[in-house]
Amino acid sequence: MKAFGNGGHSAIVKMQLRFNGTSIPIAKMGPDYIVVHSAIDHPPCEAMIEMRVDDSESSWNVRLPKGISAGSKRVALGTPLSAA
Repeated sequence: MKAFGNGGHSAIVKMQLRFNGTSIPIAKMGPDYIVVHSAIDHPPCEAMIEMRVDDSESSWNVRLPKGISAGSKRVALGTPLSAA
């Protein structure tokens, strides 16, 4: 019987939310929301999510339809107005 080694790989993932010159690290991302590490108060706006997985980078525009509340780390995402 052939033995198999553990060929697993743990990717290094870093995500940032960028808007109006501000950058907030993202802890978790769902289909229509993100969870930020530290929340601030900010009104609704257009923003960009930047994601790096190992050596691969990608970014995309999003809308924060409810803005950000310092009382909640969960931030709702919407389609950017420019894409509608």
